[in-house]
Amino acid sequence: MEYITPLAPAYAEIFLLCMICVILLLDLFLADARRGITYGLTLLTLLGCFVITGFSDPGTEQYTFSGMFVGDLMANVLKLGIYIVVSIVLVYSQSYIRARDMFRGEFFALSLFAMLGMMVMVSANHLLTLYLGLELLSLSLYAMIALQRDSAVATEAAMKYFVLGAIASGMLLYGMSMLYGATGTLELTRMAEVIDSGTSNSAILVFALVFIVAGLGFKLGAVPFHMWVPDVYHGAPTAVTLLIGSAPKLAAFAFIMRILVSGLGADYLVEQWQWMLIIMAVLSLAIGNVVAIAQTNLKRMLAYSTISHMGFLLLGILSGNPEGYASAMFYVAVYVLMNLGTFGMILLLSRAGFEADNLDDFKGLNQRSPWYAAVMLMLMFSMAGAPPMVGFYAKLSVLSAVIDAGYLWLAVVAVLFSLIGAFYYLRIIKLMYFDNPVDRSPITPRTGMSWVLSLNGIAMLILGILPGGLMTLCENSIARSLMLQQ
Repeated sequence: MEYITPLAPAYAEIFLLCMICVILLLDLFLADARRGITYGLTLLTLLGCFVITGFSDPGTEQYTFSGMFVGDLMANVLKLGIYIVVSIVLVYSQSYIRARDMFRGEFFALSLFAMLGMMVMVSANHLLTLYLGLELLSLSLYAMIALQRDSAVATEAAMKYFVLGAIASGMLLYGMSMLYGATGTLELTRMAEVIDSGTSNSAILVFALVFIVAGLGFKLGAVPFHMWVPDVYHGAPTAVTLLIGSAPKLAAFAFIMRILVSGLGADYLVEQWQWMLIIMAVLSLAIGNVVAIAQTNLKRMLAYSTISHMGFLLLGILSGNPEGYASAMFYVAVYVLMNLGTFGMILLLSRAGFEADNLDDFKGLNQRSPWYAAVMLMLMFSMAGAPPMVGFYAKLSVLSAVIDAGYLWLAVVAVLFSLIGAFYYLRIIKLMYFDNPVDRSPITPRTGMSWVLSLNGIAMLILGILPGGLMTLCENSIARSLMLQQ
């Protein structure tokens, strides 16, 4: 383990925090007509973070803040992904938040604070750092959901998310306190050493593991801790739902890797959390795919779709080997891209006073715009896991890792529920191409959104045909991270 005196691993976080303060102060002196300056400065901040992280040295595992914060290849790759995703979220959301009087400094500052929480989670090597990053992310999202103060639905969604989030945080804290009691340390690498030495109380560790996995299940939205997902996805403004359903999933993957694999990776503990994740994965695949069929609201349908996709993510994790972790990382990256494009289409069709979040709003889309219908088609085929889209390769890599780990029956169950889930994705394609449009108003997106959304859809096909580059990056990130920990 290499401790360093400088703050090099945290340069991006320090820069981001300083820029958030600048944006908040500058926004106080800007008239509403000049809010574009705040928007532009936010995108420049994301570009600055990208440059700082991109030029950092990923070859060594560097620790700072007395071992509480780590910089490694996995952290750098996930952070770069988070910057790109948040940038796309802001580009997609621009017209939507302008039309709903949300184009204000608060929206951009809270988005950056949420991103700061994700970055801290990704680089955390200490239970307190993990928890601080998680709470910074959660509190920012609570506020963003309730940003439309006149909307009773958004306020109700924020309250539900806040109350259930507090319960999940309590579970995590209780589990972390038991880990500290059993090992005498909060540092994850040191905790792994103590557990491997056999001096800790195994019964307390298993009880702690139950609370930790329950808290993680809530943050992922996995069954049986999924109650908040449909209501929050439906009640939050679509721009905020887009943020909730994208970048935090990358941070959640890092959270799982840090605490379950790095901290609680001893063989007898892996066997325990594997079975917990198996139960959560099977239930998530079953309930997510079956209940989604009954939904007529697209955002609620995508909420249950998220639950089923988190089941696939857990399948990669529970395999308990580097190939499985790499496939899970690849899967979460692909899922985030698919979710970005799908919610981007909802934002594209929405306008002032109209939320295009019902299935009927996509009827006859091909007649209104053949190109955007084609983009949605690529996204839906990828969600369903149909070749040659990248969603097919993502599911195949996870299933391959599960079979290699000896869980053939689990792979069969996953395939069966994926076939059930394909129905509601194909239903949207049927509505777009075979039904007459309910709304014939012209689709006029901003130029930036049009280009980014088009590239988002095309990426589903390109990555499906050439998945090797992204998969190799995920494999190297996981292999380097695990090798440096050993």
